[in-house]
Amino acid sequence: MKLSMMLSGLTAAGCGIRIIKGSLETEAAFLTADSRKVTEGSVFVCIVGAVSDGHNYIDQVIEKNPAAIVTQRDCVKREYPDNITVVEVDNTRKALAYMSASYFGNPAERLFTIGITGTKGKTTTTYMIRNVLEACGIKTGLIGTIETIIGENTKAACNTTPESYEIHKSFKAMADAGCKAVVMEVSSQGLKLDRTAGIMFDIGVFTNIEPDHIGPDEHESFEEYLNCKAMLFRQCKIGIVNGDDKHTKDIIANAVCPIEKYGLEKDNDLRAADINLLHKRGQIGLTYKCQGVLDMNVELNLPGKFSVYNSLCAIAVTRHLNVDEAVLKNTLKAVKVKGRIELVKVSDRFSLMIERISNVTTSVPRYSRLRFSRSRISLPDNM
Repeated sequence: MKLSMMLSGLTAAGCGIRIIKGSLETEAAFLTADSRKVTEGSVFVCIVGAVSDGHNYIDQVIEKNPAAIVTQRDCVKREYPDNITVVEVDNTRKALAYMSASYFGNPAERLFTIGITGTKGKTTTTYMIRNVLEACGIKTGLIGTIETIIGENTKAACNTTPESYEIHKSFKAMADAGCKAVVMEVSSQGLKLDRTAGIMFDIGVFTNIEPDHIGPDEHESFEEYLNCKAMLFRQCKIGIVNGDDKHTKDIIANAVCPIEKYGLEKDNDLRAADINLLHKRGQIGLTYKCQGVLDMNVELNLPGKFSVYNSLCAIAVTRHLNVDEAVLKNTLKAVKVKGRIELVKVSDRFSLMIERISNVTTSVPRYSRLRFSRSRISLPDNM
């Protein structure tokens, strides 16, 4: 692939490109931002990370005879061999996102893309949506905190939202595997670091926001955290948001898409009413009436008001794909997410639920507490 083709999306987006040496007609065999993976004839993009800066590895990269190197403006000034094309851009992370899309043939355009952001509820809601779509015969990939699912294959996740190269690589694999849709968690960090830059999501979702992920390695302030999440609604065709969250108005203040709201309050487009606890032997859940743009009775084998919000969100999203109502109801009733208030039968007398707890200091998730309906035990943090 010619370097000009890799950079075509970045050029179309109006991002600055400056040729330092060589030609955009250079043929490139491979794209990477990992200096260890550079091979002869490949393109190396020097991204600036929290721990490591790709510009520091240029000398090692040159020894591998790459076709081209993409650097960030004013990050490094040096002499390059005549056989290597060098391109300078304003933001190498954004460049990597657009270049990855082009390199993999713009696979997002072959999928119905659903991106979900929020402090809580992202993981459960992505699984609810995927389960509903799969049950309706719409083969759907998933990218999230727990894993990436491509057809029958799964891969454990390292980040909630992977680097842009991995996102487009997964998108291509999903499309090639026959997937028609993908639902993914879009973290504030992923948005801040341009991992989803250039993707126009068919649906963007906001679940809620709380003061979290604030610190030197993530967000400087709650305002920055909120503004990063709000970025999603400048890159989606339809926005679906929790209308009850007090920060929703700020999240959608600069949205460039139509907005639909879900929640418990009456002014939402989709709302839950008559919520009732469902407690049977070996089963804890709830029922409610879904009203508004879709009227139906809902039963969940999950407790808590947050489960009402998560399921309302799943209904709000999947109705845009014309899913069968009976399948939707049955799937929501059966949905389970590993470690997210996961019900495990112990005996006819006890109901065991596994809850995921986040360490608010380090933001490292751990399975550190189990809850019984009639008793409670504590387990070590390294369980």
